[in-house]
Amino acid sequence: MLINLSFLSTKPTGITTYALNLLANLGSLKPTLLISQIIPKYDCYSISPNLTPDQGTKGHSDRLLWTQFKLPRIYKKLRSQLLFSPLPEAPLYTNCRFVVMSHDLIPLRFPKRFSPLTPYHRYYIPQVLRQAQHIICNSQATANDIINFYQIPASKITPIPLAHDRTHFQFFNLPTHNYFLYIGRHDPYKNLQRLIAAFAALPNNSDYELWLAGPTDSRYTPVLQAQIEELGITNQVKFLNYVPYSELPTIINQAIALVFPSLWEGFGFPVLEAMACGTPVITSNLSSLPEVAGDATMLINPYNTAEITAAMQMMVTDLELRSHLSNQGIKRANQFSWQKTGLTTAEVLSRYL
Repeated sequence: MLINLSFLSTKPTGITTYALNLLANLGSLKPTLLISQIIPKYDCYSISPNLTPDQGTKGHSDRLLWTQFKLPRIYKKLRSQLLFSPLPEAPLYTNCRFVVMSHDLIPLRFPKRFSPLTPYHRYYIPQVLRQAQHIICNSQATANDIINFYQIPASKITPIPLAHDRTHFQFFNLPTHNYFLYIGRHDPYKNLQRLIAAFAALPNNSDYELWLAGPTDSRYTPVLQAQIEELGITNQVKFLNYVPYSELPTIINQAIALVFPSLWEGFGFPVLEAMACGTPVITSNLSSLPEVAGDATMLINPYNTAEITAAMQMMVTDLELRSHLSNQGIKRANQFSWQKTGLTTAEVLSRYL
């Protein structure tokens, strides 16, 4: 079996995190890794290092060409029986048998003008999914999207939840500081304009801060900065930009709560990581987020700004609620593990070998 790791980035993304954590539990399948660097203890087949998101749009287009024209030759040369791709990319109209992972269909739910991701999801991915032997995805919400957007039968799809690094994201019993925390990008579907408006409407908001952890984006961040200035809360909203992985557990542990009112997620890593740290979570009652959160968070309608404000106010005033959500979050997070994700994935893949 081949595992396509042509996309592995030097700056870990969600897909890179997913792929590397899976590997430890796929050893029983004796895979050959298609990869640009060597990973000890694995059979590795060397490929070009210039096929990743690190090379921008050129990296993506070069990878798609490599996938279509060079990958089938490698598959034939190594006499493979199956290709597993941890993202929904595979050679079309060839003799390659493959299983793929689909993470979300957000570019179809929230299309952006002139974005190459829209035609990629509209024309390429549906062909990959239709020609796949089987499709793995990260939540029932994503499975439902695949069924509804692409008319693919549910019998061809297996949702397998993702997980978190238990040794990294854990409860440190640090003193709580006076800030609410958001982690993620600034894209419109992340719903930061409503989050900022909700924070501004918080009674006594001058006593608190809102920390936005995640890379700034020249397309979207200036709109948020203008809104913050207009609301007169410039001194209370901090743009932390990209926060190194090593620093995340500390800033999560010390927050009053993680507020993650995204309009759609394929899975929602920040919610799981905050629960693992024992930090109370306010998140959306849409998409995969209730699947991750269970009954261990405050679920809100992300389109209702007043509801977000009310939830934040409860976090400030009700210490008993915060303690309850902290304990429930830790218990809930313990139900997710990369071992469980990996072994379930190995079981699916073994059916097609």
